[in-house]
Amino acid sequence: MDWAHAAGYGAVGGAVVELVVANGRLLAWQAARHRARQERRRRMPPLRHYVDFSADLAAGLSRIALGAVTGWLLHTQITGLYAAVAAGASAPALLRQIGSFTSAQAVLRGEEPPVAGEPEDQRPVPVPGRPGEVGS
Repeated sequence: MDWAHAAGYGAVGGAVVELVVANGRLLAWQAARHRARQERRRRMPPLRHYVDFSADLAAGLSRIALGAVTGWLLHTQITGLYAAVAAGASAPALLRQIGSFTSAQAVLRGEEPPVAGEPEDQRPVPVPGRPGEVGS
């Protein structure tokens, strides 16, 4: 799948998850209104007690962006629309998992990634305070 389609479908996956979260908040507000009506209260609970528009909008946009980034990063691995949407929907957990790999952490720190099969104690160890130098 080309990167633009994968990123777009990944963003759709992030949007779907955010819509499910928003729906849960609206259903909680609806249930609270039904309880208030049954108890014959004059004041109904306002929507703002269940939805914080600015915070929810920021969180939704970040989830959509993470979905798009995940689709873009994995576009060579994604073979279909549903896979791209699923990758976007699971973007926060997926990116967290990818970031926990020692090879990804090494690349982000600017170090050589560990070689598969090389024993841990055989790898060069950076000396604190001296960038670029290794100790034994």
